[in-house]
Amino acid sequence: MKDIEKNEILDAQEKWKKGIIDIGNKYINNLNYEERAIEHIKELYAYGVTDVLFKPTKVSKVQFRSTFEEALSYFVASNSVCLEDKGFALEPWIDVRFENSNILIQKNTALAMGNYFFTNSDSKVSKVEYTFGYIKINEKILINLHHSSIPFQV
Repeated sequence: MKDIEKNEILDAQEKWKKGIIDIGNKYINNLNYEERAIEHIKELYAYGVTDVLFKPTKVSKVQFRSTFEEALSYFVASNSVCLEDKGFALEPWIDVRFENSNILIQKNTALAMGNYFFTNSDSKVSKVEYTFGYIKINEKILINLHHSSIPFQV
């Protein structure tokens, strides 16, 4: 198996962005947004392959999402697994821009840290800090660490 390359991480971030935007578009157009969210998680996250560490941005009661069902709840709030969830991907977001501080690659794993910027349909931009961990399995890049938080306010 080849080591992860930087362009594969950038491609994974682009797929993540497109998935989040597409879920929201399907939601506002009364299409099957839950099916798209399931596809998004299965395509990009390592649930079912290895453990996943997921700490979403807008949560406080169930802070860590170690299961597929908990991740689905966060993104679209369709399964009542975590009652605090409102469906982060349903905003809808019209753009997500990753700004990597750095990407560290070590054989078949990588870490990316930085800020990502979410633009909603009112053109309001929200800055969020992130750390993503990636693992390459069978030539596929999967997220096994996702931590997001709102920047500290003084």
